[in-house]
Amino acid sequence: MCAMRINKLEQWRAEGFEPSNCPVRQVLDKVSAKWPTLVLLELQPGPQRFNALSRALPDISKRMLTQSLRDLERDGLVDRQVFDTKPPSVSYSLTDLGHSLLVPLLHLIYWASLNMEEIGAARRTFDNAP
Repeated sequence: MCAMRINKLEQWRAEGFEPSNCPVRQVLDKVSAKWPTLVLLELQPGPQRFNALSRALPDISKRMLTQSLRDLERDGLVDRQVFDTKPPSVSYSLTDLGHSLLVPLLHLIYWASLNMEEIGAARRTFDNAP
């Protein structure tokens, strides 16, 4: 772990670190859910309309997709652009902040893909233990 991260953790502890105010926890509470992460990944190549996102994520309900997009927009990760057409059309895209979140997220995905076999073996060993 790099020294800057260790120093930041020590600083939080010295300031009376309160888990409920942890910035990492607040971010992970949002993006650790199944759908927001997949929505972010679908928006990585560029702007998408709602129906395109819905087709790309066929298991998500329209209600859950709407809620995920609103939450991501609220957190400043996704931008919603409404076009003055009949009927109105809406496009969603990643903000700069959203793009910056993809960097650690893609690292996590890479790490998971590299280690999934070992994790699976550990789970099987644990599950079969007396």
